[in-house]
Amino acid sequence: MSEQDELARYGYRQELSRQLRFRDLIAYGLVYMVPIAPMAIFGSVYAGSGGMVALAYAIGVVALVFTAFSYAQMVRAFPMSGSVYNYAGRGISPPVGFLAGWVILLDYVLVPGLLYLVASVAMHATVPSIPVWLWLLGFVAVNTVVNSVGIRMTAVVTRVMLVGELIVLAVFIAVAGWAVASGKGRFSWEAFYNSHTFAWSAAAGAVSIAVLSFLGFDGISMLAEEARGGARQIGRAMAAVLVLAGVLFIAQTWLAVMLVPDPASLLADGDPNGTAFYDAARVAGGGWLATLCAVATAVAWGLPNSMVAQVATSRLLYAMARDRQLPAFLAKVSIRRNVPINATLLTGAVSLALGLYMATRSDGITLLSSLINFGAMVAFLVLHVSVVVHHLIRRRSRNLWAHLVMPAVGFAILAYVVVNANIAAQRLGLAWLALGVIVLAGLYLSGRRPALSGLAPVQPSGRDLERV
Repeated sequence: MSEQDELARYGYRQELSRQLRFRDLIAYGLVYMVPIAPMAIFGSVYAGSGGMVALAYAIGVVALVFTAFSYAQMVRAFPMSGSVYNYAGRGISPPVGFLAGWVILLDYVLVPGLLYLVASVAMHATVPSIPVWLWLLGFVAVNTVVNSVGIRMTAVVTRVMLVGELIVLAVFIAVAGWAVASGKGRFSWEAFYNSHTFAWSAAAGAVSIAVLSFLGFDGISMLAEEARGGARQIGRAMAAVLVLAGVLFIAQTWLAVMLVPDPASLLADGDPNGTAFYDAARVAGGGWLATLCAVATAVAWGLPNSMVAQVATSRLLYAMARDRQLPAFLAKVSIRRNVPINATLLTGAVSLALGLYMATRSDGITLLSSLINFGAMVAFLVLHVSVVVHHLIRRRSRNLWAHLVMPAVGFAILAYVVVNANIAAQRLGLAWLALGVIVLAGLYLSGRRPALSGLAPVQPSGRDLERV
């Protein structure tokens, strides 16, 4: 059965353009995750983990490998845009799907705003004559135009940007490796384990920060209706991107830990200015390397990373709108470009407004980061439950390893991380979930109870069977 026929079974038409190959999905995922993402939050993870930054990222990889496996199971069952919203709605029930979509909106809607803000603040520090608001406006405008042109243009631009990020990362690893070997740093395994500072609760808390670097591998599932090869390609790409990025994250943070100029101060006072990684780069190669890493991080977060984040957010809005769980105008697809144009424009506008507002708050970046991580991890928990309910309970699967053990282990690890996450993020995240419950109640009262198109798959017609 073709991808178009798969969608037709659930009552949808193929409106988006299937142009993305496996390598495009890999590039999309890596750009979304940003290979140099740890550079921006290195100091926070260092302080939270007691210096064991590489351990925090290693735990993050392990935890999210189970999550990627659950994504692969559900995207094969329901090969369409919408991610956890669709998987929970179809695997458990439409109301649960609505709440899952509502929770993950906390992640997807806030992510572009955070990325624009971090990039704009960093570029303002590099070029003080240009204010933060102007950087914000420029980043949002460029990305919205590129994403409105079509998914192929987005794929081309992100591939070019990815090459640039990987070059910067290669330069840092080479220079930092030489610096450690020549005695500028102190070779040790403390980035993985330090008996003096280790505690499971601290490690879990640090993972709840470090997981920000991994957000994006799940965004690949939003492209299920734009990928060639169907659901199997989506699952393979998610697993490959997660492992590749994890290796890069661990390598660069291990080197940086060995080059931190004042470990005791960083542990005691944290990293209020966000310069810990760049200070380590300065020890390794001097001011030029510190500046290169800082500018590359800012550009990566402000252009390619926020560009693909805007794509993922617009696809989630599109998926929920075509099921009448968000305003219908968000389901409009440009006939010429085959992109959800209104959802793309709204995402850009919200990101700009959010970034401008948070730029006025001293805790804007920290608050956004905590909320995004909380929303993503709660959505991942629902994903694992969806696998068990859909495959094991409803379909009576006998594959206990894939449909019980793997999601159960993934759920347990993430639940521990959520419990040890930032208290403020927990409170605000639960408040957002409570608001979602109120909205859901309003839908019921107005006679618009959540319902997913083709929840019971439509049987193929005789003509469809002939085509197959």
